[in-house]
Amino acid sequence: MKEDRAYEKVLEYIKSEVRRGNLKRGERLPPERELAEQLNVSRNSVREAVRTLSLMGFVSSVQGAGNYISCDLERNLGASFELMMLLGETNYLQVSQLRRGLESETARLAANRILPGQLEKLRCLAQRMSDETDPEKGAVLDQQFHLVLCETSGNLLLRALFRAMLSTVNRFISTMYVRIVAEEHNAQALHDAHMDIVKALAAGDENAAIQGIWRHFQVVERAIESAL
Repeated sequence: MKEDRAYEKVLEYIKSEVRRGNLKRGERLPPERELAEQLNVSRNSVREAVRTLSLMGFVSSVQGAGNYISCDLERNLGASFELMMLLGETNYLQVSQLRRGLESETARLAANRILPGQLEKLRCLAQRMSDETDPEKGAVLDQQFHLVLCETSGNLLLRALFRAMLSTVNRFISTMYVRIVAEEHNAQALHDAHMDIVKALAAGDENAAIQGIWRHFQVVERAIESAL
């Protein structure tokens, strides 16, 4: 059997074991030798399959303890976002458009699910952002605001997608926030949008929460387009 086909055989076997419920998250994969003998492939093929699953975020290796089934979607997607940005395959406008979609749905769900403590954190961050005169410190508060917001939806997949984008998003916010608040009317519009989101969530108003997100990203995207 060719090495590339053997490696695929190992991948399919591991996926089928997960599908059948024989391997669950946190459980250890059989040792390399055992898998190689069971599937009649080389140990190199087993290593290649495990390495591929590790890069995808579905296997975690613990030195001296073996390989374990995991589900690190954030690591997998995060690396892809980083590479796309480095290769110029996407840009800040596209990142903003994706965030607008994700955060609109986050806000819609959060209107009915947000916890009192989360709401208070958002209110506090929005107020501190509005009061902060140092753009770099304001950018950090903005990052924290949107991170807390992504936790409020109760949707694990939305949260994983946002967290996967986190390093890209944080660079995006650091760049755009400083650019936006350099002009007073844009700064006010951005701070008003943050406050409007908080008020809508406090009122449990899905439509108002979505509108607040859209107003927020209108400010952001105008700033991006003006720099193009």
